[in-house]
Amino acid sequence: MSTELILTEVREGYRSIQLNRPESLNSFNRALHAALGAALDAAEADKSCRALMLTGTGRGFCAGQDLSDVDIPKDGHPDLAKTIDTNYNPLIRRLRALPMPVIAAVNGVAAGAGANIAFACDIVLAGRSAKFIQAFSKIALVPDSGGTWFLPRVAGSARARALALLGEAVSAEQAEAWGMIWKVYDDASLMAEAHKLAAHLARQPTGALALIKQALDRSETNTLNQQLDLERDLQGQAGRGPDFREGVAAFLEKRPAQFSGAM
Repeated sequence: MSTELILTEVREGYRSIQLNRPESLNSFNRALHAALGAALDAAEADKSCRALMLTGTGRGFCAGQDLSDVDIPKDGHPDLAKTIDTNYNPLIRRLRALPMPVIAAVNGVAAGAGANIAFACDIVLAGRSAKFIQAFSKIALVPDSGGTWFLPRVAGSARARALALLGEAVSAEQAEAWGMIWKVYDDASLMAEAHKLAAHLARQPTGALALIKQALDRSETNTLNQQLDLERDLQGQAGRGPDFREGVAAFLEKRPAQFSGAM
């Protein structure tokens, strides 16, 4: 069995990053957080990397926090806020801010923080056997890793409350029907479809895609007037980029565009 906590595969234009603790359904301990951070550092430093795919090895995407890795002091009161502030919040912020599209390929259970890490990605694909579970209430905790922010937005307020309070599993097909994820595939074809999508995104004007991500995130708190001004500013930036010129030229010449991803 591999002892590497993260398996990175470098392909043309993109990287696949796999959480690799299959014996614990890829649950997070401190070492896995550090290894994933290093893998994201390497991807962001690689100028040829224009998309990311995040998945898990074995039969699960990620089961959230490895409870055996939580320090329980003698008084029985662990500092879970410190764990979140040190590990999970920086990860969620980073996934949202990466200047490239990020795909989650959910290959089985995505529970607790694992579900919310998937929702933090830009596009979520899932195998038919995948399940999304807000497992926090079952151990007397509150959804973290952005769960209380993502759930109302991807599932709606009524469903978010029920999912958070009941901790019931949502099947991949139900998640797709509710608009929580993008698409469901048969388990056997999930990874091929995820690689196909990552390769497609890596050929797109990824500098402009980064601006789209920024605009969509800001829209969550902006007024309409603020968003109109932001769209104006970002469009001005995009229009000065080489990929806009290439896109227009390709359209007029009736040929496929060859985007550089530069901005």
